[in-house]
Amino acid sequence: MGMAQVTEELILDALKTVKDPDNGQDVVSAGMVSGLVIKDGNVAFALEVDPQRGPNLEPLRKAAEKTVHALDGVLSVSVVLTAEAQSQAQVTPHAAHEGHPGGQAVGRGNGQGMIPSLPGIKHVIAVASGKGGVGKSTVSANLALALAADGRKVGMMDADIYGPSQPRMLGVAGQPQTKDGKTLEPMENYGIKVMSMGLLIPEDTPMIWRGPMVMSAIQQLLRDVNWGELDVLVVDMPPGTGDAQLTMAQQVPLAGAVIVSTPQDIALLDARKGLNMFRKVEVPVLGIIENMSYFACPNCGHRTDVFSHGGAHKEADRLGVEFLGEIPLDIEIRETSDSGHPIVVSKPDSPHAKVFREIGARVWAKLDAEAGAKAMPKIVVQ
Repeated sequence: MGMAQVTEELILDALKTVKDPDNGQDVVSAGMVSGLVIKDGNVAFALEVDPQRGPNLEPLRKAAEKTVHALDGVLSVSVVLTAEAQSQAQVTPHAAHEGHPGGQAVGRGNGQGMIPSLPGIKHVIAVASGKGGVGKSTVSANLALALAADGRKVGMMDADIYGPSQPRMLGVAGQPQTKDGKTLEPMENYGIKVMSMGLLIPEDTPMIWRGPMVMSAIQQLLRDVNWGELDVLVVDMPPGTGDAQLTMAQQVPLAGAVIVSTPQDIALLDARKGLNMFRKVEVPVLGIIENMSYFACPNCGHRTDVFSHGGAHKEADRLGVEFLGEIPLDIEIRETSDSGHPIVVSKPDSPHAKVFREIGARVWAKLDAEAGAKAMPKIVVQ
């Protein structure tokens, strides 16, 4: 090997030289280091800080990163600031017990841990899938572009920490800049503002983060990015229905969720899990999109239902959720997205782009209706 073995002890020893500027205490003695993960020379950990001090401690985070990076055998270091220690109590469902006025399911919206609603953003929607491999990011990118094509101001937040593909799909690259040293400026392309973990962390860094670190990263993408005025912020969620998704659904003020599924029965079971997760945290599910729905032959236009087409539609009806539309299995959709020219912008008149436009219009109508329903007293006509 010839490479020094990176141990927890080694890292903590090095971090004892990193001092908190306010009280001169080193970060290890102060108990700030948490979630330390070491994998083949790649190191990740969080520094737990008081949320009030968060933004001013960027130099401390950098110092910790630099110190560990200098150690023999360390290939990469990811350090995030997290206010985890104060917010541990938030994910417990106890607030929902009787006797707590206004307690809601699983602590969503009980004023704790929730990122306050983002002032310039009208609606935040999550695009989610019960499992990976259903083309969720391709659908997210084209859906965001479809909303923008209809004249909406749109942002894309790529919260898929493990496989951030939006920079590639939306054709952005480089390091996000900051004007005031506190907030990051989002990247922009095709009239959409984009921010992704993929822009902040080199693509080849193995992500070995744990739940809380993922959450603090997602909170930073939401809070510390200058999104400006947006009609819709589309959040491309990590696939699956685990802790990261649940916590995120609790902490981000979501107006609704769109679930991407494929027609196979197994994928539909996963879609159902996603649906139940959002219902549990009281996020309205705007509907299901069936991706890779049928195969359209590029030469003759003949349509073949490879995966017993129509499964998602039946399932949506059965679950009482709107079926938002079906997108064919087409090499062109994948190739255009993978090359950074998604079909909605590169071939706006193609039938596939029209499908996305229709889905976008339907999603927007639902968001408008949801917002109206919240603001308007319900009038029941007998």
